Amino acid sequence: MSPKNLNVSSKTHKLLLDKLKDKRTLQIYKKFENYLNINENFTVAVSGGPDSLALSFLAKIYSIKNFLNIKYFIVDHKLRKNSTSEAKYVQKQLKKFLINSNILTWNGIKPKKNIQSIARKKRYKLLVNESKKFKIKNILLGHHLDDLFENFFIRILRGSGLKGLVSLDQRTQNEKINFIRPLLNFDKKDLIYISKFVFSSFIEDPSNKNDKFKRIKIRNLLKQLEAEGLDKNKFLLTIKNLKFANETIKFYTKKNLEENTTILQKKKSVVIKNIFFQNSTEVVFRSFTEVVKIVGNRYYPTRGKKIDMIIQLINDKSSFKVTLGGCVIKKVNETVIVSKE
Repeated sequence: MSPKNLNVSSKTHKLLLDKLKDKRTLQIYKKFENYLNINENFTVAVSGGPDSLALSFLAKIYSIKNFLNIKYFIVDHKLRKNSTSEAKYVQKQLKKFLINSNILTWNGIKPKKNIQSIARKKRYKLLVNESKKFKIKNILLGHHLDDLFENFFIRILRGSGLKGLVSLDQRTQNEKINFIRPLLNFDKKDLIYISKFVFSSFIEDPSNKNDKFKRIKIRNLLKQLEAEGLDKNKFLLTIKNLKFANETIKFYTKKNLEENTTILQKKKSVVIKNIFFQNSTEVVFRSFTEVVKIVGNRYYPTRGKKIDMIIQLINDKSSFKVTLGGCVIKKVNETVIVSKE
């Protein structure tokens, strides 16, 4: 880097670090620093909303203080006619603070149903692929406390079990890439404050006001409940308690998989002992779901109803052969074999 560029970089870094002189900003950053707590390079997913812009600033400060290399990616879903110009605007805003970003574009036919869910999967795929190119295994996402609550209610409407209700974790993995949500315990008001304080403005996605989407309906419901006296801290405590219960089930699920299955041919086949199915209903369900997921080499698990049907077959019949989730499942006498289809 030339002396001139070093000087510009130094001035910009000072400008950013000076933002921490604001008491509220410093408190938010300190909390962020404690939650992130990594010493590896990472990428940041940016949308242009207040959450991701606040994440961009906090991550930049963290990288300066810890001498880390970060990559910023803006995903243009091409779902709205203004999406490309908005992505370029966000890119320009970030560059003012020496935050260099790349725009990743989702090309191809767009869905007419289940739009937000499909768009999320496409976004994650783009982020994972790009991170792998730079040999980076950590991606920061801007999910915050309100997202945690919204996810909880959405899963209730879907009839999800305990695992689904608490599925939005601070750290998850996708194709051996860590998805990290360092803002999951942050109130949206704090993120809006940071975004306005640092960048002066942010992008308002019109879809966030479109109540044809289930998430927006839930968001509006939560606002009404809050006006009626919903205590978010108590709600958060409930979710944390459910997470503790979920961790206990995860422990026994792992134990069941380790003790009662034999993996053959580099995960292409799994032999399951009869005792595997003598655990509690939830442990059996999760264990068998994981077997199908591993052998079928799928990121997302097979639908619960289908797993339940196969488990019922295993309990009722002495022998059968079916296919599910990219697997062939056979029962011969008391042994169940799950093989790659």
